[in-house]
Amino acid sequence: MSEPSSFGAGRDLPRRAGVGLKAEHYRTILETRPDIGFFEVHAENYMGAGGPPHRYLSAIRDRHPLSLHGVGLSIGADRPLDPDHLRRLKALVARYQPGLFSEHLAWSSHDAGFLNDLLPVPYTLPALRRVADHIDEVQEALGRQILLENPSTYLAFAESCYSETDFLAELVRRTGCGLLLDVNNVYVASTNQQWDPFRYIDACPLGAVREIHLAGHAREEDERGRPLLIDTHDRPVDEIVWDLFAHAVRRIGPVPTLIEWDAKLPGWPALKAQADRAEGIMRAQAPAAARLAEPVG
Repeated sequence: MSEPSSFGAGRDLPRRAGVGLKAEHYRTILETRPDIGFFEVHAENYMGAGGPPHRYLSAIRDRHPLSLHGVGLSIGADRPLDPDHLRRLKALVARYQPGLFSEHLAWSSHDAGFLNDLLPVPYTLPALRRVADHIDEVQEALGRQILLENPSTYLAFAESCYSETDFLAELVRRTGCGLLLDVNNVYVASTNQQWDPFRYIDACPLGAVREIHLAGHAREEDERGRPLLIDTHDRPVDEIVWDLFAHAVRRIGPVPTLIEWDAKLPGWPALKAQADRAEGIMRAQAPAAARLAEPVG
């Protein structure tokens, strides 16, 4: 297993708020040079050799820190990682030198092919060993620490023998990976599975958190009339998620925090306003506002 000190920890991302970079905002960002902490992109959207997406991303990367967020490694799958996908990911990381790289605690590939979804992992010892081996493989290939994101879940596996937070803590211990704490996912999963979201955050290995995600969710009902939350990323961050974020920041201090908004995309001012609110909470909760400008490390 890899030692925690073997990999870099993304030292060029400031402890500020960032947003997901979308093509609709390329020109506005380049023309206005907004005061924003960083941008994050989905790695799979930039695995082609060239073209306009790379030209824009290169220009924006010259001016702003960058984080890469993977959605296709299928790190929880009960099968080997795709070597071609890992090779292309390694080339992308080498090209843009992002401050952080993150992936999901989920799987999306099977013998039949690739599924366009992020599916949950049973929290069992065999799954723990498999995911840890995959994390080791990715960290060795990239030569850096990766962050693992807690999932948004809707059901629990009956065979699970670890809590989610204990499973994450053991992965951190075995591999030296960091964590991406998705606060919206915490609230979605906690509502759907009747957990206490504040206790979930308190039980997390918070010392391993290197980045936070915030997003919006849709509220529906299950067949029994109970709340069912869907992680949609298509609306502003919910008020309770802001409260959970403030609770997390009180515990760990400010870390790079991303506003995820992937569907029904608003104009740039609305997206920037969400990032400004996140940054305001970090300032209010941090012992010293000056820490917002310090790099992660």
